[in-house]
Amino acid sequence: MAIEPQYISRTNYPIPTDPVWRLSIGQYHQMILTGILTDEDSVELLEGWLIPKMPKNPPHRLTTQLTREMIAPLLPEGWFVDSQEPITIDDSEPEPDVVVVRGERRQYSDRHPLSHEIALVIEVSDTTLQRDRNLKKRLYARAGIPVYWIINLVDNQIEIYTSPSGRTEFPDYGQQQFLSPTDEVELVIEGDEIGRFRVTEVLP
Repeated sequence: MAIEPQYISRTNYPIPTDPVWRLSIGQYHQMILTGILTDEDSVELLEGWLIPKMPKNPPHRLTTQLTREMIAPLLPEGWFVDSQEPITIDDSEPEPDVVVVRGERRQYSDRHPLSHEIALVIEVSDTTLQRDRNLKKRLYARAGIPVYWIINLVDNQIEIYTSPSGRTEFPDYGQQQFLSPTDEVELVIEGDEIGRFRVTEVLP
């Protein structure tokens, strides 16, 4: 049974003052197992909330594919690249556009990758830019994901965030870098550069 999302305008309804119930990872998984949530429900769990995922337009799709194809052959043995599949971190289960994961695919046959098994998370951003710069960046920093890229299609650049704060009152990344289309981006796994390519090579 697909769930129809209900949107409430803040201009018409007051923000609730009563406590609001958030979902745990276990509850979210149970909703999937029992069929309450299906593949037709385009949502992801972010900080306990079910958040709608935005539709993918052609530039977003192309950029995701180009990035995955660029990164995959550069990875050393013991790592693989995944795309638009769930990872489990804290109270969230986002589905990044591209992610670099430790190990081999078969070891994740009964669970999703955890934060300590992830070297790099990438979000391709157009309509979701503010969400990716705020909510997504916060939850990735809290989980200690070492490197976070935003491929920003609005400004034609790649934003690189490193040095995550971990579990602090205001989780964030300590360092940031903004690369233009003519710049080279370094692919770093566990502190080691394993390759580089020009930003323009993954832009539509």
